[in-house]
Amino acid sequence: MFIVEDKGSAIALMCASLIFLGTWPALLTLLERRGRLPQHTYLDYSITNLLAPVLIALTLGQLGESKENMPNFFTQLSQDNWPSVLFAIAGGVVLSVGNLCTQYAWAYVGLSITEVIVASMVVVIGTTLNYFLDNRINRADILFTGVACFLVAVILGTSVHSSNAADNKEKLSGSTNRYKLGKNGGTEPSSQLIDKDVLVDIEKGASTEYATRAEAGTVEYLVELEQRRSIKVFGSSTLMGLGIVFFAGVCLSLFSPALNLATNDPWHTLKDGVPHLVVYTAFFYFSISCFAVGTGLNILFLYRPMAGVPKSSFKAYLNDWDGRQWALLAGLLCGLGNGFQFMGGQAAGYAAADAVEALPLVSTFWGIVLFGEYRKSSRKTYTLLAFMLLMFVAAVATLMASAGHRSTK
Repeated sequence: MFIVEDKGSAIALMCASLIFLGTWPALLTLLERRGRLPQHTYLDYSITNLLAPVLIALTLGQLGESKENMPNFFTQLSQDNWPSVLFAIAGGVVLSVGNLCTQYAWAYVGLSITEVIVASMVVVIGTTLNYFLDNRINRADILFTGVACFLVAVILGTSVHSSNAADNKEKLSGSTNRYKLGKNGGTEPSSQLIDKDVLVDIEKGASTEYATRAEAGTVEYLVELEQRRSIKVFGSSTLMGLGIVFFAGVCLSLFSPALNLATNDPWHTLKDGVPHLVVYTAFFYFSISCFAVGTGLNILFLYRPMAGVPKSSFKAYLNDWDGRQWALLAGLLCGLGNGFQFMGGQAAGYAAADAVEALPLVSTFWGIVLFGEYRKSSRKTYTLLAFMLLMFVAAVATLMASAGHRSTK
């Protein structure tokens, strides 16, 4: 099988993972803002998110001859390694629940801030757990400096969200001649303003066919977005959105340590003579459970939706081809990103591999370019945003500098 053994290759995989894991949330957010039901999107996403680890296991996991301490993928499927398999399955469960929560949190809080808070919690909690599970192969002084940078970033992230929410509230309250304030600070556009013919795809502003008459960052833009999107957020509580984000952060903090337990068996749960799960086998079981939980919950949500999303049906999902290609691409990017993260973590330490959680650097870029986040915000918001991104750059540099080396002999 293909094994990553040098630190340079491991860091290259982490960088690729960072780009992939920072891009797929933007694709799902794009579809939600176009009005596609999140249940439909997540079901499509789950298909290719499972396909990626299967392809990785059947190719990289089967290359070359099987070794006694590192058997190939098919060889390991028949071995008595169920304690490690259960850890991998548990990791898939918490990842699926966490990803599902973030899909709704993006609507309430915004793509950039959701990713900032979740990623920072993953690093603060998950990296600490991985450091001790990895038998401390990473340099602690450098590693925890990076963790501290992430902790500062999550504080700045919540401040950015609060400041931007205040900016939006000021825009809405200042346009009372065209909008009337609803309950809990929400708005109801006047009948003269809303023309359903122009409730078009706001993400395709470069095309006259899809042009919107509202400029990003304006009150008109906010109302058009609310009319178009599938998850309605006007009038919702900021605390509700942040609560979903923090719950997602706790769930996502545990999936990497779970895979660490599955591949390295630091608690010695395997019988004597049974080889550890190789990363490809662990990733396969991990993804199977992630797929089962994600599809099961979203089929339930078709008929019992949450967050004010309309009801649907499995037949309606099968017939919904609007944006399906983007949901499938998102699942593939997420699957490959997770696989590259685990491959790099197995070589250089899972704690260092948590550097990919700096994905807000990528998702914030997409949030600004695609969705106009922070357009026409206050100077205070821009200042906080700049400091937040600066802390992420520092965190990535220090976490990757702490990379160790795991012997494969």
